[in-house]
Amino acid sequence: MDIRQLKYFVGVVEAGSFTKAAALLHVAQSALSLHVRQLEEGFGTQLLVRDRTGVSVTASGDRLLERARIILREIQLTEAELTNSVAAPSGEVTIGIPSGAARVLSGPLLESVRSELPRISFKMIEGMTGPLEEWMGAGRFNLAVLYRTAESVGQMTVLAREEFYLVVPPGEPPFENSIPLVDLHAFPLAVPMRNNNVRRSVADVVAQHGCVLDVRFEVDSLSTIINMVMEGKAYSILTPSAIQKEASQGRVRTVKIIDPVITRSVVLAVNAKDERSPAVSAVRNLIPRVVRTLIESGHWSATAPDPA
Repeated sequence: MDIRQLKYFVGVVEAGSFTKAAALLHVAQSALSLHVRQLEEGFGTQLLVRDRTGVSVTASGDRLLERARIILREIQLTEAELTNSVAAPSGEVTIGIPSGAARVLSGPLLESVRSELPRISFKMIEGMTGPLEEWMGAGRFNLAVLYRTAESVGQMTVLAREEFYLVVPPGEPPFENSIPLVDLHAFPLAVPMRNNNVRRSVADVVAQHGCVLDVRFEVDSLSTIINMVMEGKAYSILTPSAIQKEASQGRVRTVKIIDPVITRSVVLAVNAKDERSPAVSAVRNLIPRVVRTLIESGHWSATAPDPA
């Protein structure tokens, strides 16, 4: 048995006849018949039933068809990997990014993909972390930027570590640079919904220390939460990436939460089925470099992981 025989066998089955397969594969019909017959002789069993209307697979042929498709697919992936190791990768890559991280990452990442990976069609979907987690689990994305606690990173690539701050309306207390966790109960909060990873990261620490929060509004929209704070309607708990622009303009203030400091990891997840895709791998390798550049240049208030 050789690869060509498997290719011809699959081609005949999918075409439904030797005549159609010969035309599609640009191979003489007699050659196709010979290769399939050699397969049958090699396995010692009939693989195809031939009649005037075409061909159908036997039980043995059906089992071989399933395995042959897997083998041929693996060969295609291997050829693509080896070819793309020297040529520019191409294809479509879709990534999901949380709204907070997108405010600092999306522009630089889009520009980097455009300049360094011009043959890749890059699609970015921004959203709150709850829906992004669900969509990633459903296989909608090739890659996703997600949030995790330090204990739940698993095999994902850590891009950055962020600290949470109390986001304060301009001119409102507290006026110190930091605030203990236990004192947060004094401020009415607008926060993401309970299925949001930002919310869970904070809630876990609050519960562990026996503290309470005054959650007045649950809003699954980062822009709405920020507007509520700017308008003096509520406070919030966010990381600097989410409100970097507004804070630099003096439209909100940030007060660091201490005793304890609340942190989270920004991670990069890859869909298991795309692990070997050259296009996905190229974007996957680019993202940590973009994030590190943003952190080192001061455009992302976070800590970069130690180099591997």
